[in-house]
Amino acid sequence: MNFEEYCAHDATGLAALVADGDVTADELSALATDGINAVNDEINAVASGPFDAPLDYTRDGRFSGVPFVIKDLICHAEGVPTRMGTQMLGDGIVPPADTHLMERFRAAGLATLASSTTPEFGYNANTEALVYGPTRNPWDTSRSAGGSSGGSAALVAAGTIPMAHANDGGGSIRIPAAVNGLVGLKPSRGRVPLGPDIDSNALSGNAIEFAVTRSVRDAATLLDEVAVNYPGDRFLIAPPQRPWAQEIGADPGALRIALHTDSWSGTSVDPEVVAATELVARTLEEAGHHVERATPTFDWDEFLEATAKAWAAFLAESVAGIEAMTGTGAGPENLETTTWACVQYGRGLSMLEMAAANATFNTISREVGRFFQNYDVLLTPTTNHPAMKLGYLNADANLDALGWTRRIFEAFSFTPLFNTTGTPAISLPLAQSRDGLPIGMQLAGPMCSESILLQLASQLETAMPWSERRPGVHVTQI
Repeated sequence: MNFEEYCAHDATGLAALVADGDVTADELSALATDGINAVNDEINAVASGPFDAPLDYTRDGRFSGVPFVIKDLICHAEGVPTRMGTQMLGDGIVPPADTHLMERFRAAGLATLASSTTPEFGYNANTEALVYGPTRNPWDTSRSAGGSSGGSAALVAAGTIPMAHANDGGGSIRIPAAVNGLVGLKPSRGRVPLGPDIDSNALSGNAIEFAVTRSVRDAATLLDEVAVNYPGDRFLIAPPQRPWAQEIGADPGALRIALHTDSWSGTSVDPEVVAATELVARTLEEAGHHVERATPTFDWDEFLEATAKAWAAFLAESVAGIEAMTGTGAGPENLETTTWACVQYGRGLSMLEMAAANATFNTISREVGRFFQNYDVLLTPTTNHPAMKLGYLNADANLDALGWTRRIFEAFSFTPLFNTTGTPAISLPLAQSRDGLPIGMQLAGPMCSESILLQLASQLETAMPWSERRPGVHVTQI
């Protein structure tokens, strides 16, 4: 198998080739390793690896032998050092055990070859942590790969692997998926296990684990493999009526779809992004759906302040845990400027202030819940603009916690709402700019509506296919 043949298949396709004996798992791992080594000097997306051999995995798993990477944040593997994007951890700490999600990845048969870059503790919509250096977008290496799952997304976009672990606390699956031309599904809160170290209340309930993929069917099939509850999980949510993989190609019926293209923050949206979203809306109308302009309403400034408090508390908690584990004190000498500002702010927050933030989240979640009584799906852009130039979201900027939060989410205003609500959303690479940069479209739905979102995403994947698009930095160009 050569790279052209390798990249002609998504993860589901590669797994079928292995199962049929047309290619071996070792051949796939060798190709992926060669690909990572070939492109990483240009995109700088690897935190550690490629490993000498894939991490152990179940040989009869659904994705047996399919190359994979895990993001260097939250999900971790026994014996593999993790740095979480921070200089505080030096060469990294070595976890004594897998997280539950890592267990699921192994059980699915995924052959993990490396860990991917992340901004410091994940709090950025770009991936330029000082500990790794900037991760660059394969479509234009002067531009951001997004964040916080930018390393995973860049590696998938460059063709080295068909899908990769990612997580999302404000858009960190969907934003890098959008700017790298990938599928990024953020499942419902509680759908994918975060344990055992943290639970679904992490980051005030905003943190969600999953992946970035090249196809909708890979997202659906992987969700079937990892959406498992563990003893001690705080919440159990409704399972699907049938496997999500069966939603691919299924008729969603005539859906009520709301269209919204104005930034909730009041900031500008690139005209090309608006035009692309409106084209998707027309495509949906032609498919028989009812589309009209509508949006949930909420106070952006109150939302932003509550989000800043949630993230600051999470960062302060994370740093306190590292201090306890390592004996290393946190400070401006080992944390990026905005991280340190958020940690200091988080340390000073009172229980009443956090209660007020959670009350704001509750109010907004109720409003969005009422909105989805009238609509099945909300269509928005994923990002306000195509990939930004590197350096715009510089985490070493002299900003306080609220200023840094504002800088991130005024530039990326469409994604964080659905972390607050815990409801699912998916980004699809349905358009490109005049410069050839990917433009992502976001479909969001009410709680536990992954099945509808996957049906609609599959319909759009057929109507507006993207599988033939490739960036300038790609393994087939080696």
